[in-house]
Amino acid sequence: MTTAPAAYAQVLFVGPDLTHGSFAELFRTRLAALRGTRALDELLDSGDGYALLWQRVQDSPRPLLVIDLEPQSSSAHVDWLRSELAQLDGADGIFVVSAMGRGELLSVDAACALIDQPELHLPCGDVTPLPASHAWSKIPPHQYRVLVCSGPRCTRRGALPLWKSLREKLKAAGKLECAGGVHITRTQCQFPCDDGPTLSVYPDGSWYRLRNEAEVARLVDEVFVAGGQAAELLIPNQ
Repeated sequence: MTTAPAAYAQVLFVGPDLTHGSFAELFRTRLAALRGTRALDELLDSGDGYALLWQRVQDSPRPLLVIDLEPQSSSAHVDWLRSELAQLDGADGIFVVSAMGRGELLSVDAACALIDQPELHLPCGDVTPLPASHAWSKIPPHQYRVLVCSGPRCTRRGALPLWKSLREKLKAAGKLECAGGVHITRTQCQFPCDDGPTLSVYPDGSWYRLRNEAEVARLVDEVFVAGGQAAELLIPNQ
């Protein structure tokens, strides 16, 4: 694997909510204090897609570090980001570091600290190509479709650890992505936020709130194993 350089000619920060809103205001103020006002030109908001990032990377000097600030990032997201950057000119001089797995918007200090952790920097010049045929190209067998809210309010209320717990308990019960089982998808805000964390279950369209591990276990046992409803967890349709 290509070794990360000791210093970069350019660093770019990419993620949602970096242009407008209270988080952007605080992030930009702190970044300017740490790296100077010129660093504000290094911020790229991914809320409307990644077209601006591709263009900025193409026009930036090498070596270049892209700091991924996507709060819902995952290994698959990082693989995709690297594979896209690998197609640009000068990919051998492009590196990516991710805040993967944090489940929240990263603070400026933590984001800047990633610059000085070259052991976490992944090169884009020698990315393993995706296989031509893979398991994720097929719809997994399932009976229930569960949409778990990963919007900002539900995330602050602990939606991500509860989502992981739900997957673990479904897998232990033999009900994860199998015939008669459950297929889970995380979404952006579903509402109603004040009852969150929330999830919706199809085909019946019921909405539930989950607030702790005990409620996750109850949902799995009463809905997906027994085939009923967890009445006390239902969110009324008002």
